[in-house]
Amino acid sequence: MNIDLNREAVTTEYAKLAPNYDSKWSVYIDATTEETVRRLPTSIGATLDVGCGTGALLAQLIQRFPNATLTGVDASTEMLEHARSRLPDEVKLHACWAEELPFDDASFDAIVSCNMFHFIRRPEVALAEMMRVLRPAGTVVITDWCHDFLSCKLSDFYLRWFDRSHFRTYGESQCRELLAAVHARHVQVDRYKVTWLWGMMTAIARKELSAAVCVPD
Repeated sequence: MNIDLNREAVTTEYAKLAPNYDSKWSVYIDATTEETVRRLPTSIGATLDVGCGTGALLAQLIQRFPNATLTGVDASTEMLEHARSRLPDEVKLHACWAEELPFDDASFDAIVSCNMFHFIRRPEVALAEMMRVLRPAGTVVITDWCHDFLSCKLSDFYLRWFDRSHFRTYGESQCRELLAAVHARHVQVDRYKVTWLWGMMTAIARKELSAAVCVPD
């Protein structure tokens, strides 16, 4: 697996999608960001959005948690440009990959990620990074396509052949296994549809108080 070529495919794809991304996928974006936000605690402090894209989830977080300190990261500079145009300067944005978060250990009270995980080539590394920068007892909420639904299985099969930016989708049991591997606790995975056809899942987990997360090579 050539990581550099796969990363180039992702950045190339989203450079093309960025100008029309929000309007093209508005129903899907609105539904999934809402599902993500409503599973967060009633109050959050420093919060990181991994794969923030055009900033749709961060914009919802501003409305719901006006006192939170928000940060977003994404691999696509074009998507981040659109995010900057809709977000206040107080929201910090960084270009980076989920497997290489540029933050100190235990920097955030909550971490969110929406509609991004099926692009990650090394999910165990990305999750370990999220847990590393999460504070003890912090919350992580991840929303993505769910392979347990037939529509996602078929899309996953097609995209693996015809879209180099896509990596793979996961089902509930695989999601639980990935989170268990990074010592996440109190894991809950909810499956649901955002349209009559399209199935999603949202995983909610906590970092244990004494967790020491080792990031895989």
